[in-house]
Amino acid sequence: MEIKNALIVVNITKADALPLATEIEDYLSDLGISVEVHRFAGKTVDFTVKACDVAFSLGGDGTVLYCSRSLGNRGIPIFAINVGDFGFITEVSKDEWKRTFEQYRKGNLGISKRMMIETKVYRDGKEISVHRGLNDSVVAAAGISRVVKLRVDVGETALGRYRADGVIVATPTGSTAYSAAAGGPILAPEMDALILNPICPFTLSNRSLVLPGDQPVYITIEEGQRTDVILTVDGQDVISLAEGDRLMVQPARHKLKIVLSDRRNFYEILRSKLNWSGGPDA
Repeated sequence: MEIKNALIVVNITKADALPLATEIEDYLSDLGISVEVHRFAGKTVDFTVKACDVAFSLGGDGTVLYCSRSLGNRGIPIFAINVGDFGFITEVSKDEWKRTFEQYRKGNLGISKRMMIETKVYRDGKEISVHRGLNDSVVAAAGISRVVKLRVDVGETALGRYRADGVIVATPTGSTAYSAAAGGPILAPEMDALILNPICPFTLSNRSLVLPGDQPVYITIEEGQRTDVILTVDGQDVISLAEGDRLMVQPARHKLKIVLSDRRNFYEILRSKLNWSGGPDA
């Protein structure tokens, strides 16, 4: 596999991330690969890159989420290296990167294609913003312990009205994140599906739903809210909403490509992270 240009996205708040970025940059340069390094800390800002055949993500799952929003629509494979404990997305450890990268260059590793979601915000019938994410879009109260009133439609069908702390629309990749913490199901990451998951609904009959990936979800901010309402994408982008706003959440046109590890897979990470040992602490 010919690689001419590479990008390194490094979360400098992670211990050992910067030295690792230097190590990778030197190694790639010795191979004749042109390297661009993007460093960030704290708040993420979308970035652009001219030419890129592979992007190294140095950090945790949050760094991959950051990369996905800037690179997901360009089909650039993400080589996700976890600097710390393994996340659900980052399968390659910092001690394995060189061997794994060489396996990738030889064409011995697969690519995982992950659904991304696109959330459009409409106000007074006009589209005012578009947001893309890999994990989820969450509509919730801006304050703590505040109930919001939302109307949800799936495709052309009215699903119902929710009085809850909020509503999560998650991808299969995001099923192990906020949605799981809110009691939602865990899906295999390459599925084409969406999870609609109310957060602490006021009505006990409200349950999470797994929906086909080809049907958009509409969320309307009803009148008479007692708190400010916000949209949060991947836990990183926050957008203020107004009463009457209507959101459309649907799969994005492009999927994110993630280089797979040959040392562990999603199910092994799931078993380890959730302690599915079968023992008394499982």
